[in-house]
Formats: sequence, structure tokens, C-alpha cells
Amino acid sequence: MTAKTIQPDGWAPAKGYANGMLAADGTLYVGGQIGWTADQVFESHDFIGQMEQALRNIVVVVEAAGGRVEDITRLTWFVIDKREYLARQREVGEVYRRVLGRHFPAMSMLIVAGLVEDEALLEIEATAHIARPA
Repeated sequence: MTAKTIQPDGWAPAKGYANGMLAADGTLYVGGQIGWTADQVFESHDFIGQMEQALRNIVVVVEAAGGRVEDITRLTWFVIDKREYLARQREVGEVYRRVLGRHFPAMSMLIVAGLVEDEALLEIEATAHIARPA
């Protein structure tokens, strides 16, 4: 079996990339998710609002591949404003736990000069491992 493209139902098509790729071994690679909706609309122009939407988008991709939050093994964050991230740690923690619970995969964070979508304040990519029935 080759890798399978994961495109959540009802989502606008990704342009030039896949929202997720599920490998034959159950590894799911979730493309970088930003704070827009399934229709690719930014409902929030606030860091915390976009962070919550990006995390929810990751969960939707994982579930579309047959997985659960607990299957997420890695998150890589790309943030354009380090000061805002640090200043809002309490809110970051609250939103993180609201979306992902107390599941804490391996994580990296990079501070970047910008993202492709001008309105995006952060982007988060994920890796998950979805167990296959024997």
C-alpha cells in the first residue's frame, strides 16, 4: 500500500499540498495547519483564537485518518511573534488542554519571520501513529 491522502470531509481543497498523508505503517503526517476554518476563512485575528483553530484542525485530520488525539506523537510550531506567545502562556495552556487534553507529544517551536498566508499568526504541523488492526 502506498501513502493515502487524508482530506477531511467538508474541507475546501488544499492547494498544492495535502492536509495529511497516511503511510502504510500507520504514520500520519499532518501538513502545517493554520488558524483558518474548513472553508479557509480566518474567523480570528488573535493569536489564541488562531492557535485553537489550528489545533482543532490537526485533530480533525487525525480523526479523518482513523486516529485519536492520543495518537499524536509530535507537534512542530511555527510562531511569528515570540513575545506574544510568551506573554500569553496561561491562555496557551488553557486552550491546549481544552483541545488536546493532557496529551503532551514531543514538541518543537520555531520563531519565523512570516508565513505564506499573511493573516496567519502561527502554523502547527503534526505527526501521529495510528495503529492498524492485525
